[in-house]
Amino acid sequence: MSRVVVTGRIPEAALESLRAEHEVDAWDGTESIGREELLRRVAGADAIVSLLTERIDGELLDAAGPQLKVVANVAVGYDNIDVPACTERGVTATNTPGVLTDATADIALSLILMATRRLGEGERIIRSGESWKWGMFFLLGSSLQGKTLGIIGMGGIGQATARRAKAFGMEVVYQSRSEIDPDIAAELGARRVELDELLSVSDVVSVHCPYGPATHHLIGAEELAAMKDTAYLVNTARGPIVDEAALATALREGVIAGAGLDVFENEPQVHPELLVLDNVVLVPHLGSATVETRTAMAVLAADNALAVLNGQQPPTPIR
Repeated sequence: MSRVVVTGRIPEAALESLRAEHEVDAWDGTESIGREELLRRVAGADAIVSLLTERIDGELLDAAGPQLKVVANVAVGYDNIDVPACTERGVTATNTPGVLTDATADIALSLILMATRRLGEGERIIRSGESWKWGMFFLLGSSLQGKTLGIIGMGGIGQATARRAKAFGMEVVYQSRSEIDPDIAAELGARRVELDELLSVSDVVSVHCPYGPATHHLIGAEELAAMKDTAYLVNTARGPIVDEAALATALREGVIAGAGLDVFENEPQVHPELLVLDNVVLVPHLGSATVETRTAMAVLAADNALAVLNGQQPPTPIR
């Protein structure tokens, strides 16, 4: 029987799967586990099931010991994991792609609608008790029909977002490292372009690329200035892809019309200038936050860990 350390609270279905075969040490605190406590708990672990709030680096891998076989991340993104450090130590790293595609695409479209139709502003007016009445020019927003959606990162989530946008009558352009399947491109009516063209022609820019050194502050002051002054930026990928200070300035000065953010550079902190702006929608990293999706993510992570512990190939290794 192997020892599995779970670094945070996960759905019971995944814990039951792990406990059926192995000894499980699961952190169940309502707050994220502290670093020193985490380093202490992983000692002697054969498997670690990690959340994106925990940094899995060389220090932690060494604290676990040479018997560690797998780190199973309960997330599609894995910027919290030092994958080369895992490889050097013979530790398999896995993530949970696919199962959160639709939930995250739903949030992306929700942010697009909230930002373009000024729904956040409208709700704040109601809740504040401020006097209001219907008028021809009251909280005018922007329609989506006939507009262009630019998608940065045309993986599964980007494609799912494009599919939803097409249902709203939007045209789609995308920027990605490679062409998507021609049949999918035809279905979506999606055209691949370079980033500068995408920024200049899009009415909404939606970020779906992975985060890493190459995409840190991919959207900064220069890129925001290249967008239409009537355009909107949405980010459901990772916070540091967007320079929050530059975005706050662009929103305040009318360089772009608005934005919708589900992720932030220094979560859970949000750039203070964004908090006082009406033309940005801010939600607390809810991309995968449905009961069904979070359960599926945790179960897939457990399946990854169990496969490696049983000497098998995990379903979704990080390549």
